[in-house]
Amino acid sequence: MPPVSTTLVADASPRAGSEFAPLLRAVREQGLLERRTGWYAAGTTVNLLTLAATIAGLLLVGDSWWGLLLALPLSVCWARTAFIGHDAGHAQITSGRRAGRVLGLVHANLLLGMSYGWWNDKHNRHHANPNHLDKDPDVGVGAMVWTQRQAEQRAGLARWLTRNQAWLFLPMLLLEGIALKVSGFQDLKRQSPRERAVEALLLLLHLVGYVTLLLTVFSPGRALVFALLHHALFGLHLGLAFAPNHKGMEMPDSQDDGWGHLRRQVLTSRNVRGGLLTDWFLGGLNYQIEHHLFPSMPRPNLRLAQPLVRAHCAAVGIPYTETSLFDSYHQAFSHMHEVGAPLRAAR
Repeated sequence: MPPVSTTLVADASPRAGSEFAPLLRAVREQGLLERRTGWYAAGTTVNLLTLAATIAGLLLVGDSWWGLLLALPLSVCWARTAFIGHDAGHAQITSGRRAGRVLGLVHANLLLGMSYGWWNDKHNRHHANPNHLDKDPDVGVGAMVWTQRQAEQRAGLARWLTRNQAWLFLPMLLLEGIALKVSGFQDLKRQSPRERAVEALLLLLHLVGYVTLLLTVFSPGRALVFALLHHALFGLHLGLAFAPNHKGMEMPDSQDDGWGHLRRQVLTSRNVRGGLLTDWFLGGLNYQIEHHLFPSMPRPNLRLAQPLVRAHCAAVGIPYTETSLFDSYHQAFSHMHEVGAPLRAAR
């Protein structure tokens, strides 16, 4: 792919129409929205081979506590699988909707046991209105809350969780791998009969296959320990990939619904600096601004689009937030701690 030029948007201004239109035009002219089928084919093949090798390792080690060590590489493979399913849901891999859905169902439902339909519905609503207090499901009231207004409504155990949520966030991520599966099964009732039949069948095939594998390798006790450790590491990995992206950034409400696409996505998102290792660990989500502006952009092109986006934001006067990985976690945890501050003061 030829080097990306940033000169195409240097003179962009809101007066020229939509603030986003000149950037979109520049990105298209650079070919950054074109599919990278070969890149995804190679990455998917490597991940599947690594997954198969890990399973073979489990079978070779057999019923031994040493087999628990393979929970770590298996959780990493599952995270790669989740990233591929995520990209399929955004139509980054294929131009055809049916092919993308098949890829998503195989990677999410069959290989991970989490519902592709549930994730896509929830994630698309997040992308449409990131960090919006009334419209983004990711900042709704749940085990954790994201504003002091939400915190004021907590009572009992939930109030205690909110007071201490910054400290409890990482331990709670250890439950996320299981929570993702539970949410997928709960969502089946929302789906159409045809969609429900396909998703439920694949979820059950995953569950039967996973349980059969572990009981073939381990005694029931060791199988349970492996499953809990594996899902804990998987949830932690995914949580650490998604946590830096929006926590502590702007949180619009109904009064800010006039924001255009550019401001809505850039002001609520945070990028994470780093090299190829950071790209790999975070699955490309470290280019969160570019990903939110262009959800269908193939993951390897996000890095190439960054100079264009940064230059355009500077030209139109919109802050472009980028920080280190550890500082992104610090900002996210600080925000969670600040949300619980009034409750700690009221004790």
